[in-house]
Amino acid sequence: METFHLLAAAFYRRVEADPLLRPLYPESLEEAAEKLALFLAQYFGGPAEYNARRGHPRLRMRHIPFRIGQAERDAWLTHMLAALDEVGIEEPIRSPMRQYFEATSTFLINARQEDA
Repeated sequence: METFHLLAAAFYRRVEADPLLRPLYPESLEEAAEKLALFLAQYFGGPAEYNARRGHPRLRMRHIPFRIGQAERDAWLTHMLAALDEVGIEEPIRSPMRQYFEATSTFLINARQEDA
């Protein structure tokens, strides 16, 4: 769990300073970081604590209230990959994590560029 908490903290430090993404998040990022750490730990084979606390992740449903276009997706992915680097996530888990973040961030796009 410690690694996932470090990853979430590194990610949210970047979000905090991002003028595009910051407005999409609540004022306090502490709870968001905890949710992310629990979700990632569960997804990558750790305890099912996220489900126990919050139920099924339903990523699309939970993100639909927020306008996520290509720019938001790209910013999110840039920060998450930088967080992987900062925390020192190495192979063999780095590649599957990167693939998951790339695919899932694309899946969550819910706005076209012309909708901006």
